[in-house]
Amino acid sequence: MRGPDMNVKAVILLISVLVVASCGRFGGFTGGAPGSAREVADQLEIERLDRKQTTIWDALRQQRDKGDRVAVNRYLWNASLEVLDFLPVQTIDPFTGVIVTGYGTPPGGGRAYRATIYIKDPALDARSLNVAIMTRSGPVAAGTQRAVEDAILTRARQLRTADGKL
Repeated sequence: MRGPDMNVKAVILLISVLVVASCGRFGGFTGGAPGSAREVADQLEIERLDRKQTTIWDALRQQRDKGDRVAVNRYLWNASLEVLDFLPVQTIDPFTGVIVTGYGTPPGGGRAYRATIYIKDPALDARSLNVAIMTRSGPVAAGTQRAVEDAILTRARQLRTADGKL
């Protein structure tokens, strides 16, 4: 027996299917070589749209604070830790980009150093990196500090090249 109850149930089922189907995200390959400018631009556009789109599930759950993104260059971060691995890490904060070490002696060296590294930008650039190196008697020579910064930048570029994201 087919009556008004069956029509209502069919309409409710159809609306439910449409609502669930609209919660998905549609996307696909838009062309361009992996890592190309077009692919990067498309990915940035998708991320921008993802931040604006909300679903019914977003309305039902409490959103986390969006201020928890790491805004430092991961290659500079890892290179800093690798180059200065002989120094004991005292404080590390990837959200602000600060690494503070204690005193340590480099292999084959006799003088103890400590360092504070500040990565202030997500770009792999010399301007993104600030390194301050101290001995127990005061700051090191500018040439020594520059040599450490150059070693970190060189290692960061090597890590990026090895990662295949030129």
